[in-house]
Amino acid sequence: MTGRLLIVDDVATNRIVLRSRLAESLHETLLAADGLSALHSIRDHRPDLVLLDLDLPDIPGTEVLARLRADPATRDLPVIIVTARIGDAARAAAFAAGADDVMPKPPDLPLLLARIRTLLRRRDEAVAVAALPGLDDAASEYDWPGLVALAGFAAQASDAVRGRIPASLPHRLTLTDRQALLSAATPGSIPPDAILIDATGHEGAAMALLSELRSATASRTAGIAILSPDARLSALAYDLGADEVLPTDASGEEIALRLDALLRRTRSAAGRRAALHDHVRLALTDPLTGLHNRRYALRRLAELSVTAVGTGRDFAVLLADLDLFKQVNDAHGHVAGDAVLAEIAGRLRDQMGESDLLARIGGEEFLIGLPSATRAEAEARARLICDAVARSPVTLSDGRSVAVTVSIGLAHARPGSLPEDMIAEADRALLSAKTQGRNRVIVSRSAA
Repeated sequence: MTGRLLIVDDVATNRIVLRSRLAESLHETLLAADGLSALHSIRDHRPDLVLLDLDLPDIPGTEVLARLRADPATRDLPVIIVTARIGDAARAAAFAAGADDVMPKPPDLPLLLARIRTLLRRRDEAVAVAALPGLDDAASEYDWPGLVALAGFAAQASDAVRGRIPASLPHRLTLTDRQALLSAATPGSIPPDAILIDATGHEGAAMALLSELRSATASRTAGIAILSPDARLSALAYDLGADEVLPTDASGEEIALRLDALLRRTRSAAGRRAALHDHVRLALTDPLTGLHNRRYALRRLAELSVTAVGTGRDFAVLLADLDLFKQVNDAHGHVAGDAVLAEIAGRLRDQMGESDLLARIGGEEFLIGLPSATRAEAEARARLICDAVARSPVTLSDGRSVAVTVSIGLAHARPGSLPEDMIAEADRALLSAKTQGRNRVIVSRSAA
């Protein structure tokens, strides 16, 4: 994964050397010697990530970072602080200001490249989802506090890490182990919001646990941080899916800051995924009845048809249309008509099997797909549907009742039948059902 990177350093040699090292990975690099030049370059060239020194000749790097985080256009721009001032206080201040990571000068190249890959991937995922209509501000509200699980391979070491984390951390922290984490990652379980793994002294086991958590469905999207003893392991952890990698001697303040940021990102990403799921669901759902809509029905019908041809099994398409529905609207109004449609949709739904397709594809028209149904079975199912609709009138909100019936046209698959041809056959059969008196099932002559 390559990107456009901005290197901000007041020493020309540092800029040139770092650009040369990054060029080997095919990253495009921009250079800036001071804070104001960096801000102008970000505005004009829109880099994907910034490598920022803290000591700049005009304004401090923390001020550059603060301005980026205050601007909605650059609020989520990944920033790695690369500095000679690498003490606990400087690191904590950088993370508090919104840095994504802090690395010493000169940075370890494999670790830097791994971190860049992680941050660019995270940014691309967020941008892709936010670009969809209505999802740019999803997940602005979260359940708080979150649950952080601290997983170690030695109880004494885990207690020591827990003891370093300040009580001001606005999240619940619990000690756990590998088995408990993997049990929580099984389907149906509720995993923690974030996981902190202490790899000290058990590097291989920690990397194996990270891989297991990322492969488990329930924990695949959980935020995972690793306490790592060296740069080589840190780079590997990022490439295996860790969101954050901290030095084993990280201060409690840094751990708390990075866990809090991790939980916020994890909750935001979860909200965006949920919003995307709802977005897709709504795009394929009829809002009045809650049934699938025409778009979904045509796609699903094509899938069912391919499966039927491949397995050699029968397949049927039914078009069901409410009889004299215009008279319902004319006599009772469109609100009552909508209530009738919703009620009939429910009755149709009650007649469907688990693998059957049911969709509202027009005003009062419904499409039904019956996989693995013979012609006789499909015709019998269609008659049951007619009976279920006509069995009792629909009671309106004002207490009045409306008698409703439905006519059904049925088409049965033949080898090589195309979905659109079957719909056309069912439509012709439906027209015959209407002209022959309604409230009946007519099988397409081609299917008979």
